[in-house]
Amino acid sequence: MHTITAPSQPRARGEAQVTAKSRDGTSVIATLRQAGSSKLVFPRGGAGLQAVLVNTAGGVTGGDRFALSATARPGTQLTLTTQAAERAYGAQPGETGRISNRLSVDENAQLNWLPQETILFENSSVRRDMKVDLHDTARFLFAESLVLGRVAMGETLHNAHFHDQVEIRRGGTLVFADALALCGDISAHMARCAGGAGAFASVILAAPHAESLLAPVRACLNPTSGASLLAPDLLHLRLLAPDGFGLRQSLLPALRLLSQGPLPRTWMI
Repeated sequence: MHTITAPSQPRARGEAQVTAKSRDGTSVIATLRQAGSSKLVFPRGGAGLQAVLVNTAGGVTGGDRFALSATARPGTQLTLTTQAAERAYGAQPGETGRISNRLSVDENAQLNWLPQETILFENSSVRRDMKVDLHDTARFLFAESLVLGRVAMGETLHNAHFHDQVEIRRGGTLVFADALALCGDISAHMARCAGGAGAFASVILAAPHAESLLAPVRACLNPTSGASLLAPDLLHLRLLAPDGFGLRQSLLPALRLLSQGPLPRTWMI
């Protein structure tokens, strides 16, 4: 008797690397590498150099591997965003999609990490990690949002897995670390522990003027969100909302205030 095994599914692989340099006072591309399902496009206009990450695989599922690294060299401004919300689709049992991001911000440089939302689907399984290295004089704005199923479609997450880890170092010293693990019946967990919130975001500003923005940014937030000053130059926001639309109502004004400028155009489409 022969045992028939199901063929393994195709797996997406994507890697992108970009470095910004200063030329005549303008931030431009110094190096660029892209492979597989990860592509970077560079729209014109706006402050500094803007890079839009495109996942040509259309989403992330079990077994996929994506990696991105970006460096803002001295005196540059680099903004990284995504073409659309990232979608984490259902995965086969025992398989996990992995996303690895590495950012470096040099002397007197600024990097804005502003991807659009990640949307989790039922049976999804994703592990993501971010490591950031900042110079003592660097400025850094980080935002990551997570939507736990699409409320308008009646989606709930009774079996999904999402692990996320963020580490930020300034001058080689760890200044921020955060880890998140959501497993199993996520909808039930959020109902017990977070008032049934269906979307949330984490925002970090590392900049010399962070302390002065604490009171103004608190005024932008809804009653289920908050902001804390972890150090005079380090501000952390945690936002909760019933769904992705409600999250954006607080998130967008907060990001405009913290970035002190317009958001990437892809956020407005």
